[in-house]
Amino acid sequence: MQTVADIRQSLRAARLALQQNFALHPHPQRQMHAHSKVVDDHLRSVWKMLDMPAGLALVAVGGYGRKELFPHSDIDLLILLPQQPDEALQQRLQELVGVLWDIGLEVGHSIRTVGDCMAESSDVTVQTNLLEARLITGSRRLFAEMREALSEHLGCRAFYLAKVHEQEQRHARFVDTDFNLEPNLKESPGGLRDLQSVLWIARASGFGGTLRKLAEAGLITAQEARRFVHIEAFLQTLRIRLHYIARRREDRLLFDYQTELAEQMHIAATETRRTSEHLMQSYYRAKRAVLMLNAVLLQNLRANLFPEEAEMRPLNERFAARGDRLEARDEQLFEREPSAILESFLLMEQHPELVGFSAPTMRAMWRARLSVNAAFRRDPKNRALFMQIMRQPQGITHVLRRMNRHGILGRYIPAFGRIIGQMQHDLIHVYTVDEHILMVVHNLRCFTLEKHAHEFPLCSKLIKDFARPEILYIAGLFHDIAKGRGGDHALKGRPDAARFCKQHGLMREDSELVVWLVEHHLDFSTTAQTKDLSDQDVIAAFAANIPNDRHLTALYLLTVADIRATSPKIWNAWKGKLLEDLFHLTRRFMTGGKVADLVGEIRARTREQLNLYAIAPEVHELMWAQLDAEYFLHHEPHEIAWHTRQLAHRVNSEAPVVKARLARIGEGIQVMVYCTDRPYLFARICNFFARIHYNIMEAKIHTTQHGYALDSFLVMDASNSKTPYRDVMSYIEHELAQQVSRAEPLSAPHAAGRISRQLKHFPITPEARISTDEKGRHVLSVVAGDRPGLLARIAHVLARHHIDLRNAKINTLGARAEDTFWIAGETLEQPQAVEELREELLRQVA
Repeated sequence: MQTVADIRQSLRAARLALQQNFALHPHPQRQMHAHSKVVDDHLRSVWKMLDMPAGLALVAVGGYGRKELFPHSDIDLLILLPQQPDEALQQRLQELVGVLWDIGLEVGHSIRTVGDCMAESSDVTVQTNLLEARLITGSRRLFAEMREALSEHLGCRAFYLAKVHEQEQRHARFVDTDFNLEPNLKESPGGLRDLQSVLWIARASGFGGTLRKLAEAGLITAQEARRFVHIEAFLQTLRIRLHYIARRREDRLLFDYQTELAEQMHIAATETRRTSEHLMQSYYRAKRAVLMLNAVLLQNLRANLFPEEAEMRPLNERFAARGDRLEARDEQLFEREPSAILESFLLMEQHPELVGFSAPTMRAMWRARLSVNAAFRRDPKNRALFMQIMRQPQGITHVLRRMNRHGILGRYIPAFGRIIGQMQHDLIHVYTVDEHILMVVHNLRCFTLEKHAHEFPLCSKLIKDFARPEILYIAGLFHDIAKGRGGDHALKGRPDAARFCKQHGLMREDSELVVWLVEHHLDFSTTAQTKDLSDQDVIAAFAANIPNDRHLTALYLLTVADIRATSPKIWNAWKGKLLEDLFHLTRRFMTGGKVADLVGEIRARTREQLNLYAIAPEVHELMWAQLDAEYFLHHEPHEIAWHTRQLAHRVNSEAPVVKARLARIGEGIQVMVYCTDRPYLFARICNFFARIHYNIMEAKIHTTQHGYALDSFLVMDASNSKTPYRDVMSYIEHELAQQVSRAEPLSAPHAAGRISRQLKHFPITPEARISTDEKGRHVLSVVAGDRPGLLARIAHVLARHHIDLRNAKINTLGARAEDTFWIAGETLEQPQAVEELREELLRQVA
């Protein structure tokens, strides 16, 4: 007679043998069937050992029921009873479940009668589990009774609607960007659950529960069935390997596992891309195919279950509307007239009431997609149709995404096809390259819509006056098209853009603008985020590379759309203000050149603001006498007016003055610190903000003529706490004043904060460069993986090396920090000391 220990040891040995066999022969279906059989055998052993009553039935449900048991998945069981259990049976059932856990099975169990099952089956999850029920041991008669009752109880139409609703809710849950970077193989859109959902509906509707049976029923073709069996096997293999690597039930493709998974699947790195990036591209392409199959099958099943909905309304001689779907009136249309493929997308734009293609049309388009070849691309009719698509007043983004989903966009623009599903583990982008590109086009389209004018007031105003906006959309399509080729993708994308413009007959000036935008699409953000915009020479140098106002406007619009499409976490009001400031300063320079007396103009505009507060000239002149031209050039009139109002009667204050207000950009807090200058002041301030989890976005550091520090900071909440701004500002004013007034030496900053998992697995090589700008000022540029306390550590190093800080721009791109500091000090005149400073900075930010 076997004991619990015997069964546990046998199960462990059998599972280990399965793992070893899979490493040698990675066939997912065989592996899962074999695992199911192993568990079946051991469950029967326990059932027999405990001598369970003959009238009961032990039933496998869920994935285990369909013999798709992954290495660390739960064992879903139904213990079926002929009637409600008495106390003695309840104790035996508890003993059974306890033994199952003792032998090493993580069971999810329910104990029900047939009547209970039917009562609970109003829940679609319970219905689904029962649909896949499989008898392991016990009463066949009772199991058959349950199956018969379910068959009578299950309503095909209601089940279809419930599963579709369930899928929509699940997709909505997984729409967060984290799931784009680390998708869930089971639950994410395009995952295994989407394949299972259509098979559940098909089984409930009587069409069978396998792809082969769906092909036999005519819902998909045999070729499609074979293709998706292969895709399903790929996803199942990933999930099995993931469970083994993680040694637990883990369905997320976490950064921690992506590289090891790729290596196990013999995916090699290339010169320009990591193994994990190749793996993820394969996954994203499989995901897209699953989503298409899911859509085709759901429509086909709906047409069978709800035939009364299928009314047809002709649109032209080739197409009709079937309900809210576009349908080709002849399924051979696309193969006979390939140009009808582009015409169908044009019709989708022209008929916004249509929400997609009918299932037969989707399948016909998929079969005909290879017709979009070199000859198709050379055909003037097709080129004209594509430009019509790009010039429509509505629906451009939806149609481009639909073209991508159906495999047409990548075939019409081959360079686009190469970046489909391509992920960049650069700690900045959270979307695949193709998704990012289409999101850029989407953002450009949003600028044209009145309902978004309040979000993008300047962009909306500019694009209204921009002739032929399709030029911007084409530039958006091509701006990142050379990603993954190595080298400068902006330069490598030029020939692709130039070729497209020439082939599609764009005017010469428009072609030149598109190519110029692709080459220079990073210039605007780089200048705004790393240069001193108060320096007229910086503005002059930037403006020298911009041919005219149309180029400036186009570059600004593309830059805003690009940054906003990179990651929801990267864009903020401060970045928006920097870009807007650079746009206005450059336009002003291009129309009027340098301002002869810029300081005088700033002073005059500040006086106008002070007059609103009845500040007497003799009051503010006392303070302004302590400020040099650099202060006025680095601050805006509203900032100077604020400083003046706060300090006019405290010019020689012995106590530190700390004031905070809501930033005028609509996000964050502006903080002013005024006190006698002292060593480590900036480091103390950085330490304070790191401790309260606020990020310094911008720092303006100034020392007055009489030795006071007048520093201004823009800070933002890094933790997204719900603390009211008024409370935070009061806390900053009181506590920061206490911090900067302390006389004791500043202790070393806190140890480097915990880095993100993404940064851990895709580390950034830190950089620290010290150079001089156009005016001979020293500029420190630091690139490193972002983490809490990073700025405080940099500030501490600068203070130890007796470096004075003049200005700072703090730029965080996802998990990547790119910070720029304007610095001064005698140390910078000694090459050896500069190298020691640089080396210590590298140690601190690594």
